[in-house]
Amino acid sequence: MTATDQPQVAEADVLHRLSLLDRFLPAWIGAAMMLGLVLGAAIPQLDDWLDSVKVGTVSLPIAIGLLLMMYPVLAKVRYRRLDEAMSDRRSMTVSLVLNWVVGPAVMFALAWLFLSDLPEYRTGLIIVGLARCIAMVLIWNDLACGDRELAAVLVAINSLFQIACFSLLGWFYLELLPGWLGLDTEALDVSMWEIAKVVLVFLGIPLAAGFLTRLIGERTKGTEWYEQRFLPRLAPVALYGLLFTIVVLFALQGDKITSEPWDVVRIALPLLAYFAVMWFGSFFLGFRLGFPYERNTSIAFTAAGNNFELAIAVSIGVFGVTSGEALAGVVGPLIEVPVLVGLVYVALWARRRFYKLASMAAISPGSSGAVSGE
Repeated sequence: MTATDQPQVAEADVLHRLSLLDRFLPAWIGAAMMLGLVLGAAIPQLDDWLDSVKVGTVSLPIAIGLLLMMYPVLAKVRYRRLDEAMSDRRSMTVSLVLNWVVGPAVMFALAWLFLSDLPEYRTGLIIVGLARCIAMVLIWNDLACGDRELAAVLVAINSLFQIACFSLLGWFYLELLPGWLGLDTEALDVSMWEIAKVVLVFLGIPLAAGFLTRLIGERTKGTEWYEQRFLPRLAPVALYGLLFTIVVLFALQGDKITSEPWDVVRIALPLLAYFAVMWFGSFFLGFRLGFPYERNTSIAFTAAGNNFELAIAVSIGVFGVTSGEALAGVVGPLIEVPVLVGLVYVALWARRRFYKLASMAAISPGSSGAVSGE
């Protein structure tokens, strides 16, 4: 195989390398939405039933769905490899700045630009921007032949940063910064502690469970068994939890959604702009800084993706399952999945167009590209 052949093979094989569940994820989400609308119309008392048993401010069935979304994702994280990536301080610094400074600021600006008259959806999008990607970025990175180890370490770091920083950033972008800029915050009535409690429950619990699962699994069965046999069986649980949460959310929001369908379109527009700005901006910056293709790709996908599971959990936990904030969180994965699949193709094209020398090095003896390593 020649240097120019390998990226073309990877590009042609993107969809086939996705599992059946991941390949049709937008379709599953759409089906879950429709099922939720049907159930909401058929069972008017669903709201009262869900509120009968609660975990804090969240009904027990929804809390279970949210935890199921998060746990498999955090069981995938390779926590022991944090130190390895820290050696490349320039890559780490760029990634942290993109994720925790640029990303939230871009989403804040787009939310106010597109949704200045819809405060609930605007707040929901800002929460999406604060929830940095710790989940499907590993899939997009692998499909685009990025650096697997760097992506895994960035996921681990983002997981820890979200525990420490999410509630503080939420307070800054939802209350403090709008006040400084003279923007309307009358519709917002939320404390930093309310956000912190939800993050600690719906990220802290699955984070601890995921860490212990990997630790015990690798010690008792070995890393190969854990990575190759256990994780593939566990991974679909996250999707089931997501789809269950979407069904319930749309069952409770049915009247609002069917009466105002253009609201979903308005939520989608700033999301599309966000993914484009973050991915292309990050990739161009990494290219100008001279990052190899594999590292640049990992940084770009990590910067562009979002942890929509956590965004949905926070929106439901703080504002309620029937809130506009929760609806904005659910629209996130519906838009993100097809857009980032498209960006995988863009990344492989950029590799062929701008990284010809890197492509030649990737297939030389001893190399370990994402495709040749399989």
